[in-house]
Amino acid sequence: MKILQINSSARSQGSESTRIADAIVAKLSAERNDVQITRRDLAVQPHPMLDEAALGALFTPADQRTAEQAARVALDDALIAEVQAADVLVIGAPTYNFGVTVQLKAWFDAIARAGVTFKYSPTGPVGLLNGKKVFVALSRGGLHKDSPTDTQHMHLSMFLKFLGLDDNVQYVFSEGHGMGAEMVAKAQAAANDQIATIVA
Repeated sequence: MKILQINSSARSQGSESTRIADAIVAKLSAERNDVQITRRDLAVQPHPMLDEAALGALFTPADQRTAEQAARVALDDALIAEVQAADVLVIGAPTYNFGVTVQLKAWFDAIARAGVTFKYSPTGPVGLLNGKKVFVALSRGGLHKDSPTDTQHMHLSMFLKFLGLDDNVQYVFSEGHGMGAEMVAKAQAAANDQIATIVA
């Protein structure tokens, strides 16, 4: 089993989304000898933003790209290859200002490529990254689950479905981390209970 863990917190230490992602991976790996784990920390290794130069490179035929353009596309190719090779994705996704981090958005922009990870059909887009399990660790300072302010969950669900990753998705929520030590303890305990339930 190949596991790809994506950490997208800006924090190198003390990140709740990373803690949850680590716990999920540890439970998935327990008592198994066939596990290969790839961890990509998007704060330690930030992926370049999708800018005009990157768009120019992506929309230039491969045999006509400059060396600089080819090198830029190769960065995205590497992320796509990691996702394609994985059997399980574990995504640590803290909430920053009601959305995903800029680090995670850059990763999304890199792996969403027409004709590779999705395609357009007469009835709309079709995701091509099928048959994978996905676990998403969501941490928040406030309480947003099942409320109109939970735009992050909606965005994640929509994007995963767009890429064909909606068949087997589990979310772990840890909320209220800006509301005092007692709430943090409760949130972490609740997240641990969710992990125990969903990771078989």
